[in-house]
Amino acid sequence: MMPLQEMSDRLEIQDLLARYSHAIDERRWDALDAVFTPDAHIDYTAAGGIKGSFGEVKAWLAEVLPAFAVTQHLAATTRLDLHGDTADARTILFNPMVSHDEQGGEHTLFVGLWYRDDLVRTSDGWRIAQRVEEKGYMTAL
Repeated sequence: MMPLQEMSDRLEIQDLLARYSHAIDERRWDALDAVFTPDAHIDYTAAGGIKGSFGEVKAWLAEVLPAFAVTQHLAATTRLDLHGDTADARTILFNPMVSHDEQGGEHTLFVGLWYRDDLVRTSDGWRIAQRVEEKGYMTAL
C-alpha cells in the first residue's frame, strides 16, 4: 500500500500541473507564481519558444500567447518519481492553439509534447523548479 505522504504528494503535484494548464489557458500570468519557484529555469525551445528564468518566460508568455484566440493545455499521463522533498516528472501534453488570419479564417496548430519537470517541496507547497519541453509533433490545419 502506498504511504499516506506519498498519496498526498502525488495529489498535490497533480493539482499543481493542472493549475499550470488553467493559468496559461485563462491568461492568468500571476497565477504562475504559485506554480514555479521564483528561480525556476524554463526551456520551451523544443516547440519554438524561449528558455530562461521564470520571470523572463512569464513575460514572454504574456506577450505571445494572446495572439491565439484559444489554447488548451491538456496534460495527462504523468510519470512521477518522488525523492522526499524533490521529484521529477514527465507529463504528456496535447496543446491545440487556435488563431485567426486577417480574413477571419481559423487555423489550429496541434502541438504534442512532454514536459520534463524537476519539482521541489517548498514552505508554500510543491513548485516546479525546472521545466523542459520535449517535442513530439506540430501539425497545422
